[in-house]
Amino acid sequence: MADQKKQFTKVNQLRPLDTGLNLTVKVVDAKTVVQRGRTQGRFSECLVGDETGMIIFTARNDQANIDYLISSLVDLAKAGSTLVLSNAKIDMFKGSMRLAVDRTGRVEAGDPASFSVDESNNLSLIEFERVDVVV
Repeated sequence: MADQKKQFTKVNQLRPLDTGLNLTVKVVDAKTVVQRGRTQGRFSECLVGDETGMIIFTARNDQANIDYLISSLVDLAKAGSTLVLSNAKIDMFKGSMRLAVDRTGRVEAGDPASFSVDESNNLSLIEFERVDVVV
């Protein structure tokens, strides 16, 4: 089992509440945000993508390896850099998808990507509505 190769997903294949995702993405834009009124309320937000589309990637210090991921993301997530995300998931925020890595996932610097990001397909701009069906 340990010898199995990771299955990598493309951005356009992401769906709400997906888990266990492995992606190689290029950073289009990045910023660190501090939330007011909360202790340890910092998170980093990046617009990342591949040749099939792009999505917002968030890392919160209450999710992934406390401040380690935030500080490493600030260093790793520069426009044009490549990230390899392992065991990522899709969170929903105000009806739209956000790519996230929790404490079981990893964010690593990747080899410089030879692809260009398709900026015309931003999955974070698609609004989803939850529908409960009673049978």
